[in-house]
Amino acid sequence: MTEVTTTPRHRRTRIDFHVLGPLLAMVALIVIGASLNLSFLSPENLTNVAARSAFIGIIAVGMTFVITAGGIDLSVGAMAAFVAGVMIMAMNALVPVMGAGVPLIIVGMVIALLAGAAAGLLNGVLIAKVRIEAFIVTLGSMGIYRSLTTWLADGGTLSLDFTLRGVYRPVYYDGILGLSWPIIVFALVAIAGELAMRHTAFGRHCAAIGANEQVAVYSAVKVARVRMATYAILGMLVGLATIMYVPRLGSASGNTGVLWELEAIAAVIIGGTVLKGGFGRVWGTVIGVLILSLISNILNLASIVSPYLNGAIQGVIVILAVVLQRESKSAE
Repeated sequence: MTEVTTTPRHRRTRIDFHVLGPLLAMVALIVIGASLNLSFLSPENLTNVAARSAFIGIIAVGMTFVITAGGIDLSVGAMAAFVAGVMIMAMNALVPVMGAGVPLIIVGMVIALLAGAAAGLLNGVLIAKVRIEAFIVTLGSMGIYRSLTTWLADGGTLSLDFTLRGVYRPVYYDGILGLSWPIIVFALVAIAGELAMRHTAFGRHCAAIGANEQVAVYSAVKVARVRMATYAILGMLVGLATIMYVPRLGSASGNTGVLWELEAIAAVIIGGTVLKGGFGRVWGTVIGVLILSLISNILNLASIVSPYLNGAIQGVIVILAVVLQRESKSAE
């Protein structure tokens, strides 16, 4: 007589909180925010939250690929400041030649993308080719980019030409269907990132390298090339985020982008990407970005704690997210 084995009912219906956790946390935050302040759910406030999170979100999508491949980048905030400074200086220098018009804005955007990609690729070459630890390389480049920006600004602020600022301003404040351009660009980058992570060889190779680099080499994965590509893409997305950020204030300084690296890494980890590499989730990163923005917005609206403590709160969230990842692994 053959025995029939059945799967326990509770196992078939068990909720995977590792997957649904970020979504449930976001829903909980929305409920808490709505209960603490009636203006929390207003279209103006939600749009403002989404627009402010777009800069970090664009960078965090690129960070997802870097971390999935077993890397890290601590320089993205300083890189954004440097790219913004170079972009502003180049545009100001070209005003007498090209005039303060749309063509110059386009040239400035191209400069930002190229500068970001070059800075990211430099990190990637040092990490993948010279074989220096990612932590050391990006920690060093963080100091270099931050110092260069302060030097270019002579310790002050680099400001965009006043006439050019008026032409550039709509890139941040205008949009379509009630959504500003930063939100739209963030959404498009997130969709492209999710498709690349899930449905392309590049995404699979990133996960393979992060899971086991030696096995990836034996599987004919071009490890150095893929790793350099992740940093170059991240750098280009830093340039794209800078393009969206500069028209908001029209200036850059040595303090631009402070703690952006912490927010980007926090969003990636909260979203479920494994810190040691091997698995990444772009849609989870998007949820992580929104969670961080919602927490900051709730704290500001409810005046629970000083806004100067946002960095401390984000640091605690990063530590808790990593602890929860380790707990979930040990329970498997």
